[in-house]
Amino acid sequence: MRILVFEPLKEPYVKDIEDDIHAMQEIVGGSIEPIYFEPKNNALCWCNDEFLLNGSKPNRIVGNTLVHGTFYISGNCLNEYGEWDSCSLTDEQIEKYKQQFDHI
Repeated sequence: MRILVFEPLKEPYVKDIEDDIHAMQEIVGGSIEPIYFEPKNNALCWCNDEFLLNGSKPNRIVGNTLVHGTFYISGNCLNEYGEWDSCSLTDEQIEKYKQQFDHI
C-alpha cells in the first residue's frame, strides 16, 4: 500500500508498506487512530491514538486536529465485501496532500 508519511519538522515522503495492522502501527509508533478530514472520505489520516499522552512533538493540523508525532495518509476505498478499507494513494492524491500539508 502506497502512503504519504509526515514526520515532525520534515518534508512528507511516499512509502510502500504492507496492508496490515502491524506495518500501520510501526509508522506511527503505536496504536493507530483515524482522522477523517476529507469530505468525500476518499483518504484518511492515521496517527498514534496516544499522541497527546506520549510526549510527541506537534506536527501538522489535519482537519480540526493538531496532530503530534508521525502520521500518514492512506487512501480509503470500498473493498470486495463492500466495507471501507485502507488502500494506496493515487499520484494525484499524493501531490494534493503534499501541497495541502506542506507547512512544517
